[in-house]
Amino acid sequence: MGKERNKTSSYLHQHRWGEAVKLFLYFFRIGWYTFGGGWSIVAQIQHDFVEGKHTITDEELLDLTSIGRSLPGIMIANVALLFGFRTAGVAGAVLSLLGMSLPSIILLSLITVAYTSFRENAYVSYAMNGIRVCVVPIILCASKKLFLAALKGPFSYLILAAAFFLFYFAEMNGALVILAAGVVGLFYSSLQRRMKRSNT
Repeated sequence: MGKERNKTSSYLHQHRWGEAVKLFLYFFRIGWYTFGGGWSIVAQIQHDFVEGKHTITDEELLDLTSIGRSLPGIMIANVALLFGFRTAGVAGAVLSLLGMSLPSIILLSLITVAYTSFRENAYVSYAMNGIRVCVVPIILCASKKLFLAALKGPFSYLILAAAFFLFYFAEMNGALVILAAGVVGLFYSSLQRRMKRSNT
């Protein structure tokens, strides 16, 4: 019995490390085109893991993105770390973050060496303009799917309207808006549970 448990534990450990290495290679590959502030990567994750492999739902990806966005640091690095941890534990988190970060470190190191010539190169400027335009529809497609996954019921629309007003018109800090929305959502869900218990 003990041997069987050890074999199972060993298999799961190896499986997690295998998944972690796959995540490293995946994020290292897509990390080379982290344009659009990282939202293009969220769109790629949505395409590959929600629509393709079905290993995560739109709602779960939206949760990871919301948390990653509200935490300090680079949003897409936070999302990669959280996604890696969800998929393959600590090893997945570390290797996902490493895979996501390495392409940027390599590219920035190369650009720093020849920054002046790179900045003044007209062809580089034209290419970046094209890339920026191309990223927009990718972000919009992912945003639409995540938007529909987030809005469930009239109360969701009220939170959306309030958050938009506070962020855009009142110029409230984005992290505070997210925190306030989380508190309101928690309060609302607990109120609903109490109402259901009182009805039963």
